[in-house]
Amino acid sequence: MSRPALTRPLRSDLGNLPRTDPERWRLNTDDVGRLNWIYVRDDDELRRRPQTPYEKYVLGLETGLPALPKAETPYDASLNGLRFFKELQLDKGLWACRYGGPMFLLIGVVGAHYVTKTPIPEEWKIEVIRYLTNTAHPVDGGWGLHSEDKSTVFGTACNYVVIRLMGMPPEHPVAVAARGTLHKFGGAVGCPQWGKVFLSILNLYEWDGVNPIPPDLWALPDWLPFHPSKWWIHCRQVYLPMGYLYSEKVKAPLDPLLESLRSEIYTSPYDTIDFAKHRNDISEIDIYYPHTTILNFVNSAMVLWEKFIRPDWVKQKARDTVVDLIRKENQNTDFLCVGPINNVLNAIVIYCEEGPNSKNFLRHKERFADFMYISEEGMLMTGTNGVQCWDTSHTLQTICTIGAGDLPEFRETVKKGLKFLDNSQFTENCTPGSYRDDRLGCWPFSTKDQGYTVSDCTAEALKAVLMVQKLPYIETLISDERIYPAIDVLLSLQNRGNFSPGSFASYEKIRGTPLLELVNPAEVFGNIMVEYPYVECSDSVVIGLSYFRDHSSYRRNEVVRAIEDAISYIKSEQDANGGWYGSWGICFTYAAMFAIEALSYQGEVYANSEVVRKGCHFLAKRQEADGGWGESYRSCETLTYVPHEQTQVVNTAWACLALMLAEYPDIEVIKRGIRLIMSRQQPNGEWKQEGIEGVFNRSCMIEYPNYKFYFPIKALGLFAKRYSNAPLF
Repeated sequence: MSRPALTRPLRSDLGNLPRTDPERWRLNTDDVGRLNWIYVRDDDELRRRPQTPYEKYVLGLETGLPALPKAETPYDASLNGLRFFKELQLDKGLWACRYGGPMFLLIGVVGAHYVTKTPIPEEWKIEVIRYLTNTAHPVDGGWGLHSEDKSTVFGTACNYVVIRLMGMPPEHPVAVAARGTLHKFGGAVGCPQWGKVFLSILNLYEWDGVNPIPPDLWALPDWLPFHPSKWWIHCRQVYLPMGYLYSEKVKAPLDPLLESLRSEIYTSPYDTIDFAKHRNDISEIDIYYPHTTILNFVNSAMVLWEKFIRPDWVKQKARDTVVDLIRKENQNTDFLCVGPINNVLNAIVIYCEEGPNSKNFLRHKERFADFMYISEEGMLMTGTNGVQCWDTSHTLQTICTIGAGDLPEFRETVKKGLKFLDNSQFTENCTPGSYRDDRLGCWPFSTKDQGYTVSDCTAEALKAVLMVQKLPYIETLISDERIYPAIDVLLSLQNRGNFSPGSFASYEKIRGTPLLELVNPAEVFGNIMVEYPYVECSDSVVIGLSYFRDHSSYRRNEVVRAIEDAISYIKSEQDANGGWYGSWGICFTYAAMFAIEALSYQGEVYANSEVVRKGCHFLAKRQEADGGWGESYRSCETLTYVPHEQTQVVNTAWACLALMLAEYPDIEVIKRGIRLIMSRQQPNGEWKQEGIEGVFNRSCMIEYPNYKFYFPIKALGLFAKRYSNAPLF
């Protein structure tokens, strides 16, 4: 019997808050992992299609999964965890999850519906209101940048608008509390740039108060060092449609509800606000990356350029270029786009260009649902269209690492997972002229449709494929000939020259100078302007290439050199305390696991590597009294280790894995961590949800709820394999 634990209780003080029937929700998927939640009203269909354990689990219903025999050993606990987790696998072989956390996404999809006059399903309205009610700050009723953040102007203004557009009356206690907090912060004039853009699109802010987002840059020669094609992929794909919407001053027609909202989110009458004077007004509670003097100068110059200098032909050329690139992005991703923000903004652009009945806009509308996820708390918008490929790759690796792939009870699980990776591999490159690198043979973070490969996602999927296809009962679905193009792309992604030689970034090689961060306009994120070298990405590529090096002689010398150069980079990134900063997980414990694993595959362990010894000592010193590790998301913001108020199963699993892979000699340190993991396991094999696990751009946290399954399972199973004769208690 199971229901997922929440990091905060559901609101019980609002008994009149509507909700849909959780037993009527079903999750549709397909061979490439598309996830669409639908609300089934037909009783006959409900009977034909009973809810799966995963559907019940994520909705907080009793799954019906039985209690398992009590685990007496780490190996028993590992298998019990896997027995529970395998029941959450979907029929198409993948594992799904609610990839939530960011609290600025819903205004995008709600705004896109409102601007394009697209009706919002009633069940979405009910469940979005319920989600925002349940995630409101328990003290002041506001919302932050992410679900564990303090209340901010950005989060509170955007989500206040969402609950009102979804139908919550202004006198509702939730709206009253949020509005009071927003007014305490000075109202919506203190929103950072992205908030001002969303509000402007909804006619709740004036475009004159938004710092310039010039689409003109796209019309410049692309060899220029500041051309947007040199920016990080998420930055350029978000600012691409933002530039169009800013330049064209797109806004929804004013109606009575928007008129009312204008009076609700400001502390002064709307018509008395000089929005142009508020371009640089950002609430102190929001700002993470302040404006530089250079950015303020550029913004002022761009205002003059747009108002008094820019010829019409330049504006038209920029518009045509932007629209062409948006259409190519849609083509390369089947209208999913790289993420939810540019998905909804691109949809508004296509609506403006082609109208409500165009084939392209209608396809965009279909894709909105790919980012909407139902949970026990309500309906949220996910940070991408999922984590399908990443989670499936790591789960298959875990099964093989602990030796469970040889057990009959897990064979079908492995076969289905491999089939999903088979279906997820990219089989073609992107449309020419879209500033995209090759992707043929690679794997995505989420799904093949989404269209973006990431260096570590390809490497981890490659490792999973090679591990699984060694099992005697597995048919080889992915031949070496299909793997070779992935190796070609991975080798091409390694940074050389002046940009952290030997390292790997995320989506692409580093194209632009970090000096572009001097004009970072977002105010709430750090390191968004260009690609950066990442320890975790470099670690994963080393691990994937190491497996391939032992499997095939294809481009052997180049593979070996790539590994050696990446190892040099990884060592150079270790700080004086022995830690590595993690950019995609929280934080130093996460990066240490990947770094030490990469080093261990080159034969570097505690006994022969000063780097590994320092990494182990860094972790051992931070073990808590109960034997676990707990790291706060504040580590990501401050770039220094900050303990969590409670130990965390996921951080503990990462630390234990690092120490075991390093062959750390003080086994008692590892034992204490393993005992902590076992003590938190439930009778049915699961672990309850604890703190948030992931991060991006230093300041925004994001959920990886499946980490609490496959990493603890892996830690327990690896301990059993390596220390089978060591008594645990």
